[in-house]
Amino acid sequence: MEKTLLHKSVLVIDDDTSIGELLQSFLEKHNCTVTVAHSGKSGLEQCKNHHFDFVLCDFRLGDKNGFEMLEAVRAIQPGAKVIIITAYSEVKTAVAAIKMGAVDFITKPLVPDELLAILKQGGSNSTNGKVHHAPETTTLPGFWASQSPVMKELYDEMELIAPVDYSVIIYGESGTGKEMMARAIHAKSKRKFEPFVALDCGTLSKELAASELFGHVKGSFTGAHSDKVGQFEQANNGTLFLDEIGNLPLDVQASLLRVVQERKYRRIGDSKEHYINVRILVASNENLQLAYQKGSFREDLYHRFNEFKMNLPPLRNRKEDIMPLATWFLMQVNKDLDKSINSFSEEVQETFLEYSWPGNLRELKNIVRRAALLTKGEIITRDSLPIELFSVTLPADDNTEAEADAGQNLKKVIARTEKEIILNILSQVKNNKTKAAAVLKIDRKTLYNKLKEFGIIPAKALRENPDI
Repeated sequence: MEKTLLHKSVLVIDDDTSIGELLQSFLEKHNCTVTVAHSGKSGLEQCKNHHFDFVLCDFRLGDKNGFEMLEAVRAIQPGAKVIIITAYSEVKTAVAAIKMGAVDFITKPLVPDELLAILKQGGSNSTNGKVHHAPETTTLPGFWASQSPVMKELYDEMELIAPVDYSVIIYGESGTGKEMMARAIHAKSKRKFEPFVALDCGTLSKELAASELFGHVKGSFTGAHSDKVGQFEQANNGTLFLDEIGNLPLDVQASLLRVVQERKYRRIGDSKEHYINVRILVASNENLQLAYQKGSFREDLYHRFNEFKMNLPPLRNRKEDIMPLATWFLMQVNKDLDKSINSFSEEVQETFLEYSWPGNLRELKNIVRRAALLTKGEIITRDSLPIELFSVTLPADDNTEAEADAGQNLKKVIARTEKEIILNILSQVKNNKTKAAAVLKIDRKTLYNKLKEFGIIPAKALRENPDI
C-alpha cells in the first residue's frame, strides 16, 4: 500500500491499551500526530489542552459512554471530527451517535485501511452529512496477516463470498479460527453495520436449544419466569453465526429448517410469528455431509446451508504462519503484562515449527502467553516452554539407562518451570508469601517447602524466622 501523508492531529480514547497502541503506531506511519488516552476523563483533559482534527473514541469506556463523550468533546472542540469505535453488537447504538454528530464509526476488529480511508475523506459529515461506508479492503488485522498460500487463497474466497448473502459452512478443527473467519465475512458484507451474533451450539442442552435460538414467552415452560429474546431476533438484519451446528438435536434442526426456508419464527409458547432477515453462517469440525448420511444431521438443512463452504487448515499445515502468528500474540501479551519481550530464540522457533499444534491457534496463543509470563529478559527461550512441546525418543531396545536420563530431564524441566512461576508470582505480590500461596492455590507450608527446595530461601533462615 502506498504511504499516504495525512498531517492530521488525532486523539485516540480507548481503555484497551492494545487498540490505542495499534492505532498510534499505524497513524504515526502516515505522519499523523497521535495522542492516546485510556479513559473518558483523561481524554477530555487532552481536548481542553490540545487541538485535534479527529477524535477516535471507543463507545464503551470504564467511566463514560460514547454519547457522553460525543457531547462533551463537541462542547470543548466543536471543530473536532468524532469517530466512534464500536463492537459489532453495538452498531445500532453507534448509528444513533452519528445522528448526534459523530462523523463516522468503525467496528472491531479494526481494519486500518478503512480508518485511513475515512481520515483521508475528512469524515463523512464534513461533505454530505451521510454515513460513510469505507471501501472494501483485503487487509485484515492481527493474526489474519498470514503468509501461507492456502490462507491467501481463503482470503480471496472470503472477499468473493462476503458481499453476497449466501449461507456459508466453515469447516475446521477446534481452534483454527472459524469464528474469526465468520466475523471477517460479516465485516466485509453489506450487513457490516448490523449485529453479529455468535452461538456455540455445542454448549446447548436439548431442552434449551430452541429457547436460545428462537426465544420464549413467560410461563411457556418450567423456569420461563420472563420473556426471552432469541439469537435470531438479536441478529435481525445482521449475521447469525452457529458454531458446531452438528450438535443441535434433530427436532431443533427441523425448527431451524423452517425458519431458514420461510424467514419467520415463533417464540416458544407464543402464537405470533415474526419475520426475520438474517444471514446465517455455520461452522463444524465434522463433515456435515457424512453426518446426514449417518442420520445425525438433516440432509435438507445441510443443503440449505451449503451454498458455499470454506475449509480452514490446521496450523500444522500452514507452517509459514506459525512465527508471524506467534509474534502477533507476543505483541498482545507484551501490552497485557507491560513487558518488552522482542523475539523468540532460534531453539524456540525450531520447536514451534516442529510441533504439531493439536490445539491450533488457540494453543499457540496460550503457549506464547505462558512463556511471556515466565520470561524475564527480552527473548523467549526454551526454558519458558511447557514440557508437552518436547518429546523424548528412547531406543527401541528399551534401554533402562536412557529411560532414567529421560526421567531426570523431565523432573528438571518441571522443577525449573515451578521455580519460574513461583518467582514471578512473588514478584507480582511484592514478596508477600500469604498472597503468593493464595494465587498459586497452595497452602503456606507447601510454598515454604518449595522455596526451601529451590534455594529461594535457605533452610536455616526458615528455621530461625518461619514468617519471612
